[in-house]
Amino acid sequence: MRIGLIIAFFALVALLAIGLTRNPREVPSPLIDKPAPAFDLPRLAKEGRFSPAEMRGKVWLFNVWASWCVSCREEHPILVEFAKTRRAPLIGLNYKDPRDDALKWLARYGDPYEFSVVDADGRIGIDYGVYGVPETYVIDRAGVIRYKQIGPVTPDVLAKKIVPLIEELER
Repeated sequence: MRIGLIIAFFALVALLAIGLTRNPREVPSPLIDKPAPAFDLPRLAKEGRFSPAEMRGKVWLFNVWASWCVSCREEHPILVEFAKTRRAPLIGLNYKDPRDDALKWLARYGDPYEFSVVDADGRIGIDYGVYGVPETYVIDRAGVIRYKQIGPVTPDVLAKKIVPLIEELER
């Protein structure tokens, strides 16, 4: 009986030790290599609506952001610089954010997006499996999610993962 408890204790310690070595930002997404969830949402700053079906035939980035998000402020200059390259369309999903706050935030920090759409109640974020803001998805020409960045896009992630993937998908 005692030996069984000792073995169970050490097994539990080993599992916890393995878990502590994992990067929490590398949570595998069940949506990778699956079609991006469909939606039809109003645009934030312009008249009209948007559906991902409109992006068929293009490789594009879908960035989930909010004015209340501290990490979004951290990644924002990187997205502004990326947008200047015109490498791929960057569409924003303004997540659970009052419209006026979002518009003021973009006016203050710059607007890298071709446009943003409004997910006021967070339902689309749920469909995309958003764990927290910001998150960025690379979506291929067929509308399939090929990559998910949990947390801010950094210069390293952009240069080593996102841009090479865009180039590969555009071939």
